[in-house]
Amino acid sequence: MVKKGADQEMNWDLTSYFPAFNGPEMAQFKEALDSDTQDLLSRAKTLAPLVDDNVDAWEEVFLQCENLFTRLRHIGSYVGCLTAADARNEAYLKEEAALTLLYAEGSKLQNELLRGLKTASDGSFAALAGREALSDAGFFLGRMRREARYTMDSEREALAADLRVDGLSAWGRLYDTLSGKLEFEMRFPDERTEKLPISQRRSLMENPDRRVRQAAFEGGNAAWESVEDVAAAALNAISGTRLTLNRYREVPHFLEVALFQSAITRKTLDAMFEAIFSEVEVGRRILRFRAKAMDVEKVAWYDLGAPLPFPDVSPMDWEEGTRLVQGAFARAYPALGEFTQAMYDKRWIDYEPRAGKRPGGFCTGSSMIAESRIFMTYNRTMGDALTLAHEAGHAFHSHVMRDLRPFAQGYPMTLAESASTFAEMILADGVLSDPDVDDLQQAVGLDSEVGHAGAYLLDIPVRFEYEKALYEERGDGELTVSQLKALMTEKQRGVFGDVLQEGGEDSWFWASKLHFYITGVTFYNFPYTFGYLLSRGLFAMFKNEGPDFLPRYERFLRLTGSDTAEHVAKRSIGGNLEQPDFWVRAIRSLEEPLAQLELLLPRVFPAGDDGTSRGADG
Repeated sequence: MVKKGADQEMNWDLTSYFPAFNGPEMAQFKEALDSDTQDLLSRAKTLAPLVDDNVDAWEEVFLQCENLFTRLRHIGSYVGCLTAADARNEAYLKEEAALTLLYAEGSKLQNELLRGLKTASDGSFAALAGREALSDAGFFLGRMRREARYTMDSEREALAADLRVDGLSAWGRLYDTLSGKLEFEMRFPDERTEKLPISQRRSLMENPDRRVRQAAFEGGNAAWESVEDVAAAALNAISGTRLTLNRYREVPHFLEVALFQSAITRKTLDAMFEAIFSEVEVGRRILRFRAKAMDVEKVAWYDLGAPLPFPDVSPMDWEEGTRLVQGAFARAYPALGEFTQAMYDKRWIDYEPRAGKRPGGFCTGSSMIAESRIFMTYNRTMGDALTLAHEAGHAFHSHVMRDLRPFAQGYPMTLAESASTFAEMILADGVLSDPDVDDLQQAVGLDSEVGHAGAYLLDIPVRFEYEKALYEERGDGELTVSQLKALMTEKQRGVFGDVLQEGGEDSWFWASKLHFYITGVTFYNFPYTFGYLLSRGLFAMFKNEGPDFLPRYERFLRLTGSDTAEHVAKRSIGGNLEQPDFWVRAIRSLEEPLAQLELLLPRVFPAGDDGTSRGADG
């Protein structure tokens, strides 16, 4: 049994969710949630599909569902925080598994909503959407009606929800547990060896010393190789289940689900990738420049997240990192700075490296308490400070929307990632514009900005191309470990081209990348690049217009749960996301920070024996 207050051993304070894990308040909350869900589910099942005569009854069902789904997300966020911070705690893991039963009942309830809308006439739907209590939930209702077109009958959807508990969700939980407990042997350049949790591998692969990066890369892949069969089974099961459900739901193409979840059109997705691949040399040029500055001919996979080998870069402790982020925010965007300081004061962030922490970072929250929480592993690098800024951007997004109804707070990943990367850019620009920041610190900031650009333009497109090919091939049967590795190597080589060192691919990236195993969202990749490029457009307007732009930016954030990405962009900033030109301009804007870094580097790197400086001519 977990003792009361166990979450206080973590950095964050979770007591505003529940005073104690499995305490009386949490038990009562779960009991009431389960009872109310069952009662509403029984009532919804008795209703005929939406027609003019039962609009009143369906209105009441939708309103009560809004309340139930908010409560379900509340406890889901809480348990997700606990299991991420301590993946070895069996009580937390047991609660996470039990929670999937509540999710299944919630899915059944949502299926009843879809059943009610599936055959509704335009007139009946308009009558429901026109109700005063639902008048500001029109976009949500419209999405539900569209989703209803691709549903099975009620009995099959209910069966799918039940099977998800021990099927799709179980495979995702298995991967989470596997990655949370996995350790790797790290052989440091001084011959010292240490067993480390896999969550610390990422920071080691961002170490300035290439020998450290390579050791972390090789040690980590040896660990993933030891569990490759389990990872392959999970990936095959997740993708196979989705394809089977798509077939029964008559979804015409697996990308349709991702497009719907992202609230974009296929034309927009194609326009973005057309721009990415037509401008692929921008990303490759960044990597060529970085390779030269690192004094290597080409980059390997373990170089992608690494800073340049600047002289005398001291580790950035947590206090310094938080000051850097909050200071940059406060100078450029006071409201964001005040909010971030409040997060620090209220202890909303779990940041320290610990055994048992899951890898990665995220921002979660609950509209019931109008609060967010940030999960990350801070290892004292500029990259970690950028991660903090990124997740703070997510939290601020939720903060700006806090007074909207829950139905209007559900924004897609494509628009969510805009807020997070906009915050990253404020930090990077703040480092450059601060007169107290010397050339070295400015170069470190520019390097972080340019290095991230390489990931968004090359690494994430690899993930998209890989996952697309995976689903295409998975339709013909399961893929072996060898096939999964070969496919990953092929896609990395195809996108990166000759800038990637021969043999420098990461053939186990399909196993080590958590995003492939997230079961609630499909294609958890391209929205990052989408949001990154969209935010570059937003930030360019901010730089041009100054503080006068911020009300428009906050209008953009508030609209994100109430319209498609295309319409949000058009209504707030006048951008056309379905045209490649929009994305090409965003990509080419990266040439400015690259040029700044090229000019700055000779003043930072010491001259070599021949009087030259690395990176001097790019």
